[in-house]
Amino acid sequence: MTVEHDVKSLDMATGGRYRIEWAEREMPVLRAIRERFAVEKPLAGMRVSACLHVTTETANLMHTLQMGGADIVLCASNPLSTQDDVAASLVAHYEIPVYAIKGEDNNTYYDHIRAALDFKPHITMDDGADLVSTIHKSRRELLEDIVGGTEETTTGVIRLRAMAKDGALNFPVIAVNDSNTKHLFDNRYGTGQSTIDGVVRATNVLLAGKNVVVAGYGWCSRGIASRAQGMGSNVIVTEIDPLRALEAVMDGFRVMPMDEAAPIGDIFITATGDINVLDERHFSKMKSGAIMANSGHFNVEINIPALAQMSSQEPRLVRPFVEEYMVNGRKLYLLGEGRLINLASAEGHPASVMDMSFANQALAAEYMVKNHSVLQSQVYVVPEDIDREIARLKLASMGINIDMLTAQQAAYLSQWEEGT
Repeated sequence: MTVEHDVKSLDMATGGRYRIEWAEREMPVLRAIRERFAVEKPLAGMRVSACLHVTTETANLMHTLQMGGADIVLCASNPLSTQDDVAASLVAHYEIPVYAIKGEDNNTYYDHIRAALDFKPHITMDDGADLVSTIHKSRRELLEDIVGGTEETTTGVIRLRAMAKDGALNFPVIAVNDSNTKHLFDNRYGTGQSTIDGVVRATNVLLAGKNVVVAGYGWCSRGIASRAQGMGSNVIVTEIDPLRALEAVMDGFRVMPMDEAAPIGDIFITATGDINVLDERHFSKMKSGAIMANSGHFNVEINIPALAQMSSQEPRLVRPFVEEYMVNGRKLYLLGEGRLINLASAEGHPASVMDMSFANQALAAEYMVKNHSVLQSQVYVVPEDIDREIARLKLASMGINIDMLTAQQAAYLSQWEEGT
């Protein structure tokens, strides 16, 4: 019997299964965890509601949690990030309830979140904190059964830390995003490559010789700037943090305020987690043909309502995921409705980097089940031993060995008496 679901079409399931299996080839760490989970069943009896991007990589995480004994339901964490064939396969072949359709409207998006919460989870698994915030705003009756949650992305961690600071958070959450094997790799290499992939797929523009303006210089933006530079772009970085701005300068990028970058940029990419990074005053200065894309979690970094108000025409969809606005006789282009461009018009991060991110998710869930009774209602980082184990497994899968300290070296590092 088919499990409950709301997906585009189950007829797409076979193609989705092939792509899920293709991604698995590049996910050896998660595969090793799955093999252990299948034997030990560390999540037995746990109901997990996950609000994540519904991709081939996420499907492999869901299968791993399932093999660990968990009962799972999955909904999308962004209206444009769902891969419909993958959603269909998860329902048809893995018997996992999925509520996700690419392009779903805002009402459907929140209907799907509510459907995932009707599962009465013990563990929440978020990418953007929408499950957690919805529980605390309107589904507080669920708090009694929840032992904890995990959070995948920078934006979600920011929201959760704000909740914890205000005393509003009612269960512990592990910030998977902040583990080294997540943000140093997924954010930098994954976001860097997939964002450029999304921009190029949507527009088919040549990056070489273009002025690419990257808003922010966190780990995601560093990856984007690096990859754009590697494609021959002249990269400009905008920042509010003097230390990050200085790093960008030392890395060889031009740094200036967005007001100065607006008239000279050809392509603008935001990845800050804040609102109105590109605003009305910037739109008024941009040259005709300027392209805007966002790689932050929510579609608030580009002030789309202001852009629409300034436009003398309704936006024209000139290519898939490319809308044309007319501002004072100049054509400005918005990609992917201002949503995550790497998932709106491309396939998201490569599986090999999501291997580590989702290994963190799986092991964080296991840790939460084992330790929730001693955890407070606050945001925790992934324990260092888990982080290092994931790195060790990844190196082993690549056939790479590293040195180990000798007893003498270990003793030297643990004492203070011996000096020069």
